[in-house]
Amino acid sequence: MSSRKDIHNSDIPILCQSCEARHKGICGALEPQQLVELARHTRQVRHKPGEELIGDTEEVKSYANVISGVVKLTKMLADGRQQVIGLQFAPDFLGRPFAEESRLSAEAASGVNLCKIPRSALESMIKTSPELEHRLLMQTLKELDLARDWMVTLGRKTASEKVASFLYLIATHIDPTKDIEEMDSIKFDLPLTRVDIADFLGLTVETISRQLTKMRKDGVIEIENNRTFFVPSLERLEDRCG
Repeated sequence: MSSRKDIHNSDIPILCQSCEARHKGICGALEPQQLVELARHTRQVRHKPGEELIGDTEEVKSYANVISGVVKLTKMLADGRQQVIGLQFAPDFLGRPFAEESRLSAEAASGVNLCKIPRSALESMIKTSPELEHRLLMQTLKELDLARDWMVTLGRKTASEKVASFLYLIATHIDPTKDIEEMDSIKFDLPLTRVDIADFLGLTVETISRQLTKMRKDGVIEIENNRTFFVPSLERLEDRCG
């Protein structure tokens, strides 16, 4: 709880006090007076599942911290085919600083809350805050590491291991307030459709369904209403990841 020791500090803007971006994301690099200045420019926006957040080649006018929910990142090929290339969770940073236009599309995979920051406000603050610049660099390197890990998943793991790895990714990231090391089990709503999961993993929808059925029969997962998943043992699910 030490990371939230300032939750009742009157120097911190109300909207920032319980925000995961404040405690674990880029805003953790800012001093109270910097948060106050930044809060003057930010606004929180709620998006429904399926709403576009960023369009490919769209001019960059703002950035955002993911406050809650899951964001789906995609790339579109010239012939219209779409590839899911990544997922973002709270308190990830959405956008590429100093880029003139977006190089991907972002969509709300679930209900998503964003804290939007005008481009000019954030880039101006980056120039005066080495700590913020450092935090953004670390966020970028973290995403690079995750992308490399996912390359191994897609290139070397079996279909069973791929599906297990996907479920483990969701289970350990969907609720940023939970400590993974203290979690034995978890219940969550799957933010992606079977089609999106197949796209993300490079498998067919039928293969996804077969692997989920096998995991359910083996007691690794329980499925309610087709979208609600219960993982009784995260350790057992992790063992299935290969």
